[in-house]
Amino acid sequence: MPASRITITLPEALVARIDRLERNRSRFIADAVERELRRRLRAELRRSLDAPHPESRAVAEQGLEAYRDALPVEPADLVAEAAGVRVAWRDGEGWSTEEEP
Repeated sequence: MPASRITITLPEALVARIDRLERNRSRFIADAVERELRRRLRAELRRSLDAPHPESRAVAEQGLEAYRDALPVEPADLVAEAAGVRVAWRDGEGWSTEEEP
């Protein structure tokens, strides 16, 4: 991944603590920033789950059963059978048109 050079200011005591534990400051700081970004993303997701948008809550309360029950019983009208070629799986051959032997 390409890197960008930035300048940050940290307290001297903090830099000294980093240097006692890690030889590569940049990698250490990049890892710490990645962890913090993931932590904040998880915290934001948790806040969203704890207080969902009213419309989202209504959909969630309906549940998957209501969604399933609203689906058409016969979905055949979703596919135009005349628009394609019928195929069948043949062991050792793979997919073949049904007209082939």
